[in-house]
Amino acid sequence: MLSIHSFRKSFGDQTILTIPELSMDHGIHWIKGRNGSGKTTLFNCIAGLSPFQGQIELSGINLGKNPGDYKLKVNYSQSEPVYPEFLSGEELISYFARLKKAESEQVNSLIQSLGVDQFAQKPTGSYSSGMIKKLSIVLAFLGEPSLIILDEPLITLDKESQEVVTQLIASQHQKGTAFIFATHQDFENALIEATQVYEVKDQIIQIL
Repeated sequence: MLSIHSFRKSFGDQTILTIPELSMDHGIHWIKGRNGSGKTTLFNCIAGLSPFQGQIELSGINLGKNPGDYKLKVNYSQSEPVYPEFLSGEELISYFARLKKAESEQVNSLIQSLGVDQFAQKPTGSYSSGMIKKLSIVLAFLGEPSLIILDEPLITLDKESQEVVTQLIASQHQKGTAFIFATHQDFENALIEATQVYEVKDQIIQIL
């Protein structure tokens, strides 16, 4: 489903991560690694937000050759997302919903399940870290993604919201969506079990 070939990411002369060959199926993939190991850098590259050397394909769609088609199928919730402070959550959701071709029923269901409707009309500059995280989760589930990347999806969320996110992942996975995530918290439970676990260490990624 996701294919990475001859991948190399560097900043100047410093190599951050190299992946000769890696394939991930439609499962739930847990990426582990210490802070600064390169997990977030890898996520940014897979999401098409950061340049790299090599090839990344999703179900045969090449990121470099067909970025529009590729990004339509890949959604991403960053660990610490940053949005224009003058825009409201409602405006961002509306923009991403059009971008991801999301149905209004799906949009309404997501914002209500995470309680985003209670503050969506306010500018994001007034949001707490928990509000920002909830907004980012809503955006990550919009449309019909083949792959959702979640970087520390549970941080700053209350227990009730964490349970909602867990249920969203389980439900979306049953529909055929693959997940790649990183978290320092216990993520496996009765609803979710990682299909494969990896570790990013010493500039490479290995299967555990």
